[in-house]
Amino acid sequence: MRVPCLTVGRHENTQIFNSLTQLFSVKKTSIILLSILLLSVSFISGQVKEKEKIKKGLSFGFFPAFGYDSNTGTKYGGILKLFDYGNGSSYPGYDQSLHFEWSRTTKGSGVNQLIYDTRKLIPGIRTMAEAAYLTEKVLDFYGFNGYNAYYNSGISTKNNPLYRSPVFYRMERGMVKLRLEFIGKLKGDNLKWFSGFEYMNNKLDTVNLDNLNKNRDKADYLPSIGGGLYGDFIKWGLIPQKQAYGGHTGIFKVGAKYDTRDNEPNPMTGLWTEAQLLLVPDFLSGGHGYTRFAFTHRQYFTLVPQKVNLVYRLSYQANLSGSMPFYMLPLVFNSAPQVTLSGLGGARSMRGILRNRVVGKDFAYGNAEIRWKVLRAIILNQNFYVALSGFADAGMVTGKYKLPEITDPQGIAWLAKGEKEKPHISYGGGVHFAINDNFVIAMDYGWAADPRDGNRGTYIGLNFLF
Repeated sequence: MRVPCLTVGRHENTQIFNSLTQLFSVKKTSIILLSILLLSVSFISGQVKEKEKIKKGLSFGFFPAFGYDSNTGTKYGGILKLFDYGNGSSYPGYDQSLHFEWSRTTKGSGVNQLIYDTRKLIPGIRTMAEAAYLTEKVLDFYGFNGYNAYYNSGISTKNNPLYRSPVFYRMERGMVKLRLEFIGKLKGDNLKWFSGFEYMNNKLDTVNLDNLNKNRDKADYLPSIGGGLYGDFIKWGLIPQKQAYGGHTGIFKVGAKYDTRDNEPNPMTGLWTEAQLLLVPDFLSGGHGYTRFAFTHRQYFTLVPQKVNLVYRLSYQANLSGSMPFYMLPLVFNSAPQVTLSGLGGARSMRGILRNRVVGKDFAYGNAEIRWKVLRAIILNQNFYVALSGFADAGMVTGKYKLPEITDPQGIAWLAKGEKEKPHISYGGGVHFAINDNFVIAMDYGWAADPRDGNRGTYIGLNFLF
């Protein structure tokens, strides 16, 4: 284990990115989002036409990967999106798409990702392939089993009597990810099977203090934290030495789903229910074989035709046999075209709650959201709409990850500070800008209902939550 610290990388510590981070303070971000919405309304108001234009053939664009997430910081980079709409008969559906992203954030996260999605490669079967290298220099780590894991914001807040370091609840991770999935019809157009294989190789460590402090003034140096909470868990024996610095995992997946959505990006009607079994053999996981079950139900209701919809999602994921290594616990599994998510809490699961705050062997979570398309328009031959949303998110650990027995008095004292698990709840709102229905810029702002889950979160990225 190295001397730890938050690693944000050389470029991320430059003055320009420090300025960007300050720009997205809670108050300023709210003003920026409102300004973008008002400017869009005033610009588009004179451009509206009665009928949307049906897209045919190839459509592509290169977009700056600029966003913000309270957990990962300001995002910069580029995204290339390529859509093949064929003869346009299934618009806004498409025949093929290619997504390439290269991006970094000011807190050290990195995405190098290529996703290919096609209905043409194998007739009658949708095929999705992904290759990615994902880095996290300041990945959140709070322990296991929800509120059983003690969290106090004072430990990472300057001028607080409990202050130790802003990176005390952090660790580092690099992940190589390869994924291949197939979707075919079981009956009609709605009942489908899916199967696939996903490989992940995790490299873990404590945060790199030396790297982080390279570009800082001595007065701003982050203090040494002796490994932070992650390092403490290793020292106390709560994380087995064989797992402490990562490992590789190969996952075979098979399942079925019933999908009646009228479109994928933002359905107005229909439902999307799926169940899948995940099998991890011993020989593909360093001896950590296990089986897991994941069930997710999503439903969409039209309240006002073409304008207002109500949506919700419920998910339950549990271990059936074997013992998962601790570094696989935070992952939330979905079928294609959605991808495996990292941990309950944050932008893609419970907005406003700290990322990876809710980690356990079994868990359940849910979201409810109302979406209102306040404006539609055609600009430069492209279809646009602006939507506002309000939401409530919740989740909890339903089956505890069994911790090893320990004798270290410091570890025992830390664990004793934990409390009984109960639902973690957040709420908030957002604004979304959609181009040709398939490319959606999302801006969400959420509050945690309990200070043990953090305070609030701001998220600027792509796509509706589900």
